[in-house]
Amino acid sequence: MGRLAAAVTLAAALASPGALASSHPLKIVALGDSLTAGLGLPANEAFPARLQEALAARGVVADIANAGVSGETASGGVARLDWSVPDGTDAVILELGANDALRGIDPKVTRAALESMLARLQARHIPVLLCGMLAPRNMGPEYAGAFDAIYPDLAEKYGAILYPFFLDGVATDPKLNQRDGLHPTAAGVDRIVAKILPDVQRLISAAKVARAP
Repeated sequence: MGRLAAAVTLAAALASPGALASSHPLKIVALGDSLTAGLGLPANEAFPARLQEALAARGVVADIANAGVSGETASGGVARLDWSVPDGTDAVILELGANDALRGIDPKVTRAALESMLARLQARHIPVLLCGMLAPRNMGPEYAGAFDAIYPDLAEKYGAILYPFFLDGVATDPKLNQRDGLHPTAAGVDRIVAKILPDVQRLISAAKVARAP
């Protein structure tokens, strides 16, 4: 392929990920905690399943594996990274840290764990969409400041796509959360999917480029 043709292919991938959909689906792993796993919801209403449906409706063929574990911390994600993200994975949606904040885990520990995962995925040439989390404000301004900064800092350092707050537009809305006030309802999941979809499409474009011969 000449340089001009290669440039055209790259531009097409970046501009329209759905246009490059094929019979070989992209393999995406959603690695996270109960927010990914879909605690309290049927499997087909969990975030990975609903995101896969939304992509399919836009002509994007993808298999999104639900690697969410309820109660998981960022450190737990490090321990299971290799088997949760098998060889052949094209992209990862990394959603961890909420339980760290709820438990008041030292932000340095959370940062180190997330950085370890990003570094290892980068070494494997797997693009990442990093889903940010915000610390509960009752943890105090010092804790919140240290915790909240983890995600933009690491996304910049490792070239990950950043979705600043996974629960944007859903957190604290009783109509979009289950009775515990922490986990989205099916409608809440659909709100998350709608808001994160543009960044997922950017992730898919990056994965298509990385997978191109």
